[in-house]
Amino acid sequence: MLDWIALATYTFVMSITPGPNNVMVLASGARFGLRRTLPHLAGVTLGFTAQVIMICAGIGTLLVRLPSIRASMQWVGVAYMLYLAVRLLGSGPVGEVERSRPVRFWEAAAFQLVNPKAWVMALTTASVFMPASGSVWLPLVAMSVVLIAINFPCVVSWAAFGSAIRSSLNEPRRRAVFNVVMAVMMVWVGWSMIPR
Repeated sequence: MLDWIALATYTFVMSITPGPNNVMVLASGARFGLRRTLPHLAGVTLGFTAQVIMICAGIGTLLVRLPSIRASMQWVGVAYMLYLAVRLLGSGPVGEVERSRPVRFWEAAAFQLVNPKAWVMALTTASVFMPASGSVWLPLVAMSVVLIAINFPCVVSWAAFGSAIRSSLNEPRRRAVFNVVMAVMMVWVGWSMIPR
C-alpha cells in the first residue's frame, strides 16, 4: 500500500529545497517573468514525474548496471549548468530579454535526465515508496498525482519569487549583482553534480 503522507512529505521537502531546477526557475522568473517561465515549470514537473514513473517501472535498473552512462549524463548536466551560468552573466537588463528566451518545456523535461537531485528523488521514491507486491499500475498513477500536485507548486514558488523581485532588477547595478549571484549558484550546483 502506498504511504501517501510520507510520499507527499518527502516530495515537498525535496521539491522546495534548493537544487538545479529551483535555481534555474528563480533566474527565469526574475529574467522573463512568471508567465513566460510556465513552460519551463511544466517541463520540470512533468519530466521529473515521468522519470520517477520510468524508474519505478524498472527502467532505472539499466542505469544502475551501467554506471558509465550515468556518469556521462551527469557531465552533460554539469556542462548545461555552466552554459546557463555564462549565458546569465552575459544577459543585459530586464528590458533586453526579448532577444533571448526562457528554457522550453522539452528542454526542462530532458534536463531531469541529467539532474542528480532528480535522480536521487526518483531512485528513493522507487525504493522506499513503491509497493513490493501487487499491481504496479495503481501505485504508479497515485505517485504521479502526488508528485505533480506537490512538485509544481514548489517550483512555481521559486519562479514567483524571481518574478516578484524582477522590477527591482531594472537598476543595472542590482541586475549585475543578481546575475553574478545566480551564475555563481549555477556553477556551485554544477560543481556538486560532478561524478565522484
